[in-house]
Amino acid sequence: MDTAPADTFENTLVLLTVEEAARRLRIGRTVCYRLIGTGELESVPIGRLRRVPAVAIPEYVNRLRAANKPAA
Repeated sequence: MDTAPADTFENTLVLLTVEEAARRLRIGRTVCYRLIGTGELESVPIGRLRRVPAVAIPEYVNRLRAANKPAA
């Protein structure tokens, strides 16, 4: 029987549902869909499904951080 927490399994996923991506970013599902719609957050279609590559989460956060750095 597997006793690993769900977060451990989720951290190994390559593609995330929009809900999983939103949970990782600590935002709502609607906001996540908006980010996907504007192209700010990468996503890929798989048939009729929409998935967010796990690597897109830190890339998005890095872009946010870079855009909000104070000028030197």
